[in-house]
Amino acid sequence: MVREGMENLVAMLRAAGDPTRLRLLLLLREAELAVSELIEIVGQSQPRVSRHLKLLGEAGLLERFKEGSWVFYRAADRGKGAELGRALALLADSSLIESDRARLVHVREARAAAAAAYFKANAAEWERIRALHAPDKTVEEAIVKILAAKPIENLLDAGTGTGRMLELLAPHAKRAVGIDVSPEMLAIARDRLARDGLSQVQVRLGDIYRLPFPNGGTGADRESGFDAVLFHQVLHYLDDPGAAVAEAARVMRPGGRLAIADFAPHGLEFLRDDYAHRRLGFSDREVKGWLDAAGLKSAHSETIAPDLASKDGPAAEKLTVKLWLATREKEAA
Repeated sequence: MVREGMENLVAMLRAAGDPTRLRLLLLLREAELAVSELIEIVGQSQPRVSRHLKLLGEAGLLERFKEGSWVFYRAADRGKGAELGRALALLADSSLIESDRARLVHVREARAAAAAAYFKANAAEWERIRALHAPDKTVEEAIVKILAAKPIENLLDAGTGTGRMLELLAPHAKRAVGIDVSPEMLAIARDRLARDGLSQVQVRLGDIYRLPFPNGGTGADRESGFDAVLFHQVLHYLDDPGAAVAEAARVMRPGGRLAIADFAPHGLEFLRDDYAHRRLGFSDREVKGWLDAAGLKSAHSETIAPDLASKDGPAAEKLTVKLWLATREKEAA
């Protein structure tokens, strides 16, 4: 065991000992970047950069995530690789990658411009739906209140969209991950989180029916898994919301909490026709059925009424938002 640990440490030191690889490691401690972006920053060919990244990844210093035809890298945020990365960052003179940081600014600006263009193209549709229910601020405050009532070690935002809830909950979490099926949404989220300097937060392309995480911890491995999971205005887009809740329960650790924010039952058929809503809201009974089937215990629910004073239509056409909170007290089904 001692010999194996020594060999792993030597492998990490060798991987980080090359000047280019050290530059890449220090850069990836500051931002999550695609291969093409790293090529632009360090000014080397794709084969060379990919080779350096492969060696850093094999040594446990980097994490690699595929997102469509793109591959993103970030410095390891847990384990011995993360500890060594932090130590090297403390020892390295900031001037070592000063020019790299300058080019990183340009990469971030280009990313932000692309995200802003997508947001602008779709903003009118999002605003139309927002006008139908309680102000976002009211809903967001209620979500933060119920989840931040206890310390959060690992947070999962399933269907993160633009990353807004990650941004709000990050100050209350040691680590947070957002999953979404839309690369365009992830581009917006990645830009938002980078601008806020939220280094403990990351976003991933993924299917919430098949989350890319192991089962939540039990027994001696209780520390693995998520102790807080959020579905914020996501389940009404799904064919099988109950299956998504069961999958979330699978990756939760015992004692973990699941929060759902979605619409109460309504009759606005245009949301199904124009905005791909598969379900027109959910009843308390239906949600409880999902939770029971997933081995979760209902803990709290509340209703957030729409702003009836709004000029955006009669009260009959407004949406009521519901919040449900559940806990995992035993191994999920």
